[in-house]
Amino acid sequence: MSAAGSTFAGKAVLVTGASSGLGAASVRRFAAGGATVYAAARDQARLAEVAASCADLPGQVLFGPLDVASPASCREAVAAAVEACGRLDVLVNNAGRHDFRLTPDVTEEQWVQDVAVNLGGAFFCSQAAIPHLLEVAGNIVNVSSVAGVVGEAYSAAYTAAKHGVVGLTKALAVEYVRSPLRVNCVCPGGMDTPQVHTIEVPEGADFDLVMRISAARGFMSADSVAAVVAFLASDDAAAVHGSVQVVDHGHLAG
Repeated sequence: MSAAGSTFAGKAVLVTGASSGLGAASVRRFAAGGATVYAAARDQARLAEVAASCADLPGQVLFGPLDVASPASCREAVAAAVEACGRLDVLVNNAGRHDFRLTPDVTEEQWVQDVAVNLGGAFFCSQAAIPHLLEVAGNIVNVSSVAGVVGEAYSAAYTAAKHGVVGLTKALAVEYVRSPLRVNCVCPGGMDTPQVHTIEVPEGADFDLVMRISAARGFMSADSVAAVVAFLASDDAAAVHGSVQVVDHGHLAG
């Protein structure tokens, strides 16, 4: 069965950062495959719009609050997803945020927040979800970034955190290698999402260094990356465990 034909009927999926971009695209992808999806994020109005956009799809979309910077909120979101869906088969740790900053200007608060949002959330959501996933031979798909495998200028905290997501993926894969739990990671390059249209480059930054991370083929669609997320979460990827999948229009190939 191809990734496009993967079915999630009878499966329950929790997607974090689900109110826009790759998160919203992943919600729609899983709902199209028949899953019951619990979409979690801070913006409930936007989550309602995502759920409404899935009304004609085979699956069902429920939603609730999540602040990934808060370990307690991560635990509450997992518990809410399990209660709403009756089980949990897939956790997609997608929530994150990228801000360009000159490293000497990064405050302690910004560092702590960047690491909490981009790494801590994935850890605490996984920690809460693993007991439920073990019950059903489920899996985790972590969303890192190309900044999780290479350096990105003016993004020290973000890059460090996204490298951490790759490390978290590998550590969990080794820890659970003797169990049916699978853990994998997607590292997207530039996607055409709302965030890229609002991100600001700090004054004094070398724009050529910023553009080193951009692909010659331009931005990818969030839907194209969501297809990879869905493949890794599907039974088609039963032999894929501990992998780090770079999805970047070939940018890092050369």
